[in-house]
Amino acid sequence: MSEPKTPTPTPAGDTYKGWVFKWTNYIKGYQRRWFVLSNGLLSYYRTQAEMGHTCRGTINLATATITVDDACNFVISNGGAQTYHLKASCEVERQRWITALELAKAKAARMQAESDDSGDDFSPSSAPAAPGQGGSSQNSEVQSALRTLGSKVEDLSTCNDLISKHGSALQRSLSELDNLRLTGEAGDKIRQVTERATLFRITSNAMINACRDFLALAQAHSKRWQKALQAEREQRMRLEETLEQLAKQHNHLERAFRGAAQANATADNKSAVGPRKGEASDEDDDNEFFDAMEEAPEFITVPADLQFHKRSSSNISGFNSEMCPDDQSLNDEPLAMNQESPSQEMVPLKKRRTRIPDKPNYSLNLWSIMKNCIGKELSKIPMPVNFNEPISMLQRLSEDLEYHELLDKAAKCHSSLEQMCYVAAFSVSSYSTTVYRTGKPFNPLLGETYELDRQRESGYRSLCEQVSHHPPAAAHHVISDRGWTLRQEITVASKFRGKYLSIMPLGTIHAEFEKGNHHYTWKKVTTTVHNIIVGKLWIDQSGEIDVVNHTTGDRCHLKFAPYSYFSRDVARKVTGVVMDKDGKAHYVLSGTWDEKMEFSRVMQSSRGGENGTEGKQKTVYQTLKAREVWRRNSLPESAETMYYFTALALTLNEPDESVAPTDSRRRPDQRLMEDGRWDEANTEKQRLEEKQRSVRREREREAASQRTSSQSEEGAPHDNYQALWFERCEDQITGEQVHLYKGGYWETKDRGTWEGCPDIF
Repeated sequence: MSEPKTPTPTPAGDTYKGWVFKWTNYIKGYQRRWFVLSNGLLSYYRTQAEMGHTCRGTINLATATITVDDACNFVISNGGAQTYHLKASCEVERQRWITALELAKAKAARMQAESDDSGDDFSPSSAPAAPGQGGSSQNSEVQSALRTLGSKVEDLSTCNDLISKHGSALQRSLSELDNLRLTGEAGDKIRQVTERATLFRITSNAMINACRDFLALAQAHSKRWQKALQAEREQRMRLEETLEQLAKQHNHLERAFRGAAQANATADNKSAVGPRKGEASDEDDDNEFFDAMEEAPEFITVPADLQFHKRSSSNISGFNSEMCPDDQSLNDEPLAMNQESPSQEMVPLKKRRTRIPDKPNYSLNLWSIMKNCIGKELSKIPMPVNFNEPISMLQRLSEDLEYHELLDKAAKCHSSLEQMCYVAAFSVSSYSTTVYRTGKPFNPLLGETYELDRQRESGYRSLCEQVSHHPPAAAHHVISDRGWTLRQEITVASKFRGKYLSIMPLGTIHAEFEKGNHHYTWKKVTTTVHNIIVGKLWIDQSGEIDVVNHTTGDRCHLKFAPYSYFSRDVARKVTGVVMDKDGKAHYVLSGTWDEKMEFSRVMQSSRGGENGTEGKQKTVYQTLKAREVWRRNSLPESAETMYYFTALALTLNEPDESVAPTDSRRRPDQRLMEDGRWDEANTEKQRLEEKQRSVRREREREAASQRTSSQSEEGAPHDNYQALWFERCEDQITGEQVHLYKGGYWETKDRGTWEGCPDIF
């Protein structure tokens, strides 16, 4: 066999070609074939001319084994399907191929591991915390360079092992040569030492070439990184200069606006014509400033002048009469007592748990599971519990009652407009528990229930039931001794979009108050989970909702601003305006959905000029001092090890033997996950889901048999399932088909008879 006329293979696994004898059969024996080693694949051809059109065979070195038979023969096999028996012309040539094959195999194995674990290439700390930062491409380039440098280091390590191996063999040969006497064997030993030295020289040359490539690559990337760093420094300086200019402009415009507002108030006392002119001028100034923002607000609030108090004391008296007289005392009220029955015997409250087992540190390749789920409905994807938190969606719905005291205060208000402020704050407060909660709740099984009985502590009783599975829908009903009722039916539509997950709750929430017979409705906004594949997970809430009082016609329009890297506003901002049925603004709400909400009384409003190219007009509201209506409770100690659960969430899955057999607390896979036994929880989760599918198939067969036996097939249902505690009917307010609580649950619990409950666990 002629020696290949290609350069010695480098440790980087570059293309290596040459003639090698390959065993064909017992008739023809070894035949000369042209072998090509490239990208971890070893291919062979009969001639070099066949390389362009006919490949006789290929073997992947990532999973192959390489063994040496004797001085010239070696075998490559991938486990039985393909085996190449090869023979080189000499030991030196064989060792050249062995070196090249070992390097290519190591590189192919690393590339395969990186492909399988591509979702873990970026650490959460190095990934962008939010969208729009503009550094994702540069980050990918840096990570690619680091992986290449790491590959070169691995090549150096492989070469080092080979040098150690051949060096030891050479040392043994030299030792044997020293111990020999000058006999006829001396010539053979000298030739062996020469071959060993040649092998050592070949491997050393490969080591030197790898070092040279590593150094050249490091130097090249070092220059690029220096240029990129310099460009970033210059960009930062330009941004700092721009920010300083904007700050100066903002300060100037703010002073101008205040001066115009004072002039407007002064002119208002002198004539009826002056204020219009003054208002127009300050609105023009203000528009000039807000046009510089990415997204202009719909309205502006400024402090009301003291002259309002001097000019119209009757208006202030009217305002005070509308304020809730019990508002100042609500914070000090003993809410654990039933105010309507002061003679009721006090019963010691149950002590709730304050900890759950710490979350285990299980690693999971998210990409290997998610890459086949893009575009599918999330509820139809079999997910391991590693993505979950140990509570169900029914318990997550019950978490909306974390700040139930807002509804308690609303029930005591005499003014429907201020009551609207508390109801709107309650609608915002339900999102405060999601800021760190990136785990997915368990999808409830059909017929699964969850009760939250806090009548002694907080005066309310809550019941949830999973009333539909496809689409998944949960009905929720809460009744309070303090004059309010809450109900909702939520269907969650969710889509996985590759980089983020969108969760769209569908359904209407109803709050009814006994005092004044006020009936409020609102919906939920869209929740988005970002960095699903790469980076640290973070959650955002965005959209607009209208809280409507169907009794009086009052309305509160709330806007959840989506996160924007370029926005100057505070993150997670929420704004809203409370208006009466005539569209007159009475209160302005502002704050964030993860921290607090405030509301201010509107004393006067005025329309401004057109807002930029959109042609929209902004309204300026002059308001009294803002009052805090809601603030988020602090998380318990060590919450980061307990799924970031709040104090209420820690008690939701606490065992209780008095609940129904279908209660989420009795769900075995959820309990196993809470106890840290995730492997058993995954097995149990699959069993429950398969049991639910078999029950559904049986129910569909029964429905089909009913259609067959019925003379009129048009009215026959496809699924005859009916909820146990809720009944389907038309909502009188929205006209939607909803499930309303039909009663009987708490009475059944008092009797302790649960014979009618299905066996779902």
